[in-house]
Amino acid sequence: MTTETSNQSRPGDIITPRLQLVAWEITRSCNLYCSHCRASATHGQYSGELSTEECYRVIDEIVEVGKPIIILTGGEPLARQDVWQIAQYAVSKGLKAVMGSNGTLVTAEAAAKMKEIPISRLAISLDFPIDKLQDNFRGQAGAFEAALAGIANARQAGVELQINSTITKLNMPYLDELLALSLKVGAVAYHPFFLVPTGRGKGLEAVELSPDEYEQALNWIYEKQAELGDRIFFKPTDAPHYLRVVRQRDKQNGKIQAAPGGGHHPGHAISRGCLAGTGFCFISHRGKVQGCGYLDIEAGDIRKESFSQIWTNSSFFCQLRDLSNIKGKCGICEYKRICGGCRARAYETTGDCLEAEPYCIYQPVARPRDLTRVED
Repeated sequence: MTTETSNQSRPGDIITPRLQLVAWEITRSCNLYCSHCRASATHGQYSGELSTEECYRVIDEIVEVGKPIIILTGGEPLARQDVWQIAQYAVSKGLKAVMGSNGTLVTAEAAAKMKEIPISRLAISLDFPIDKLQDNFRGQAGAFEAALAGIANARQAGVELQINSTITKLNMPYLDELLALSLKVGAVAYHPFFLVPTGRGKGLEAVELSPDEYEQALNWIYEKQAELGDRIFFKPTDAPHYLRVVRQRDKQNGKIQAAPGGGHHPGHAISRGCLAGTGFCFISHRGKVQGCGYLDIEAGDIRKESFSQIWTNSSFFCQLRDLSNIKGKCGICEYKRICGGCRARAYETTGDCLEAEPYCIYQPVARPRDLTRVED
């Protein structure tokens, strides 16, 4: 990663951090073998995972910074035996805890426990609306039916439901069907994850969407959100230029520009495109802190310093908060404050996380010396 930059900060370049979300890989163990897995997760024990007591300490340190939503993820979080104690402790400290799962281990008992704690939302991953395709992508026969059973158990228990899909050329033709299925099962949100080829996901590089296909998919999301309104909330992930698409389309339609959101629900807001180090961070199963799970650059280690110290003082996070460090067309783009480009995709593509987002087709209208303000 290149750390030296020649740009000087301008007014509006510095983003004041406000911790909104923490994705926490509480275990890397998983019962499936998914094609896209960032962590290359497999079944079994991983050495060096944070202990229960260490997890409690991390929660205490997160609360010192703020009250972000905590996303308990993996691997498969339900593969960790003390997941309920960790979730309960987070909730007891005033945090909203949500869980990201493949759904196959969401038994009726597990769903009831989620409601009891309470887990504020369960996100279950469905990448295809067809059983054979989902099973193949997830590496296990019966994964599709098991996920649907998990969804049914969550609904029966009254747990709020979200559907996640990793979008590639393989399932882009099924977006309408995936959305229809999400509505059918009563999901309040649909989160398309745009593939960043890390871990096992590197094996999917050949089916990663092209820049034009990304643009097409983001416009589909905009149109479906406009069509469905409050029935379901869309939140594209690893596609920060969605906010640029929203601004452009709203302007074309004569709408007042505002970040897309779904009422006052804390999980229904998109404050910025790339939130790495500004509103979001990732904690690995061993306590390494990163800007996001796909951005494999360590900002700190909670076994060596506190979470609050890392969030506040990490040189890497401070670098991400200064938009004058961003290079290429992203650095001169009039949308860089609301978008920022995907730092993980830039890193995986070029080896430099500060380079331009490689999958955005937009050409900025600003010139370096003329850019004195950015979109607010």
